[in-house]
Amino acid sequence: MQAQGIIVNYRVGPKAQRPKEYLIQFTHAKSVSEASQLIGRKVAWKNGKNKIIGKIVDTHGTKGLVRARFRRGLPGQALGTTVELVG
Repeated sequence: MQAQGIIVNYRVGPKAQRPKEYLIQFTHAKSVSEASQLIGRKVAWKNGKNKIIGKIVDTHGTKGLVRARFRRGLPGQALGTTVELVG
């Protein structure tokens, strides 16, 4: 079974929203040390027959969230949906 995560939100700042970077929570990553093992892995978001590939680039916070950067930005409907590790 592939490890799945949930897209929590865009990466946002006080003045900018980064449309290609998303915060993802994986169910098995509950701490920074577990989340840091995922850095460099690829994730895929599936939309019907299309698949958009992204890469985990960093951790976020202390609860096990990771930051993923996608080649193309995902639509707003992607928030709350699942992604899976592919590499």
